[in-house]
Order: sequence, then C-alpha cells, then structure tokens
Amino acid sequence: QVQLVESGGGLVQPGGSLRLSCAASGTIFSINTMGWYRQAPGKERELVAVMHSGEITNYSDSVKGRFTISRDNAKNTVYLQMNSLKPEDTAVYYCYARVQRGPGDRSPPFWGQGTLVTVSS
Repeated sequence: QVQLVESGGGLVQPGGSLRLSCAASGTIFSINTMGWYRQAPGKERELVAVMHSGEITNYSDSVKGRFTISRDNAKNTVYLQMNSLKPEDTAVYYCYARVQRGPGDRSPPFWGQGTLVTVSS
C-alpha cells in the first residue's frame, strides 16, 4: 500500500503565504505524478497544481503566478508554496499521486487525507 501524508495547512490572513508538504511512503517503484487538488465547501474537488515526470507542471488558472509546485524525488515529497493567498483559496487541500508499486503496475491514484487551508482576516 501507499500512504500520502500532508502537512502545512492552517489559518492565514489574505495576502499571506503557506507551504504545504506531502510525503509518500510504502511500496513505491516509481512516482509518475504528484500534486494537489482542493475542495471548497459546497464545491467539487478541483486541480490546483500537479507535476509529472520530467518536471512538467500544470496549474489551475486561478493560482498561476501565486502558487509554485516542486518535488523532491529522493524523498518522494511534493510541496506547494502558496503566496498572495485570497479568501477564495480557502479549502481542504488533498495530495494526489500516481504511483507504480512495481513494473507495469497500473494502480488508481492515491490520495491523502487532506489539510485545511483557511484564508481569513
């Protein structure tokens, strides 16, 4: 099995910054994609940012220029640096990973438990 453990959420004022971390552990052969989704109250889960193999990134238009995703492959960890936070960024942020547990493995994506980010004055 694979576990994703997030950290770094909390309460921050508008304009502030937070850094989320997510570490993957367990039976890991390779990680193709790691990233972040979020779900605000009453809304569907949406992509925030993901990083694929080769450091190819995708960002939601709503966070481009404010959020930066990075990975430490040696630690199987992904980070999300969030700057210039807005109240509309308030949501539960979920870590996401597409992991191969062995050669040719096609497991469905793994998800973390989520970490709450609240942007409020």
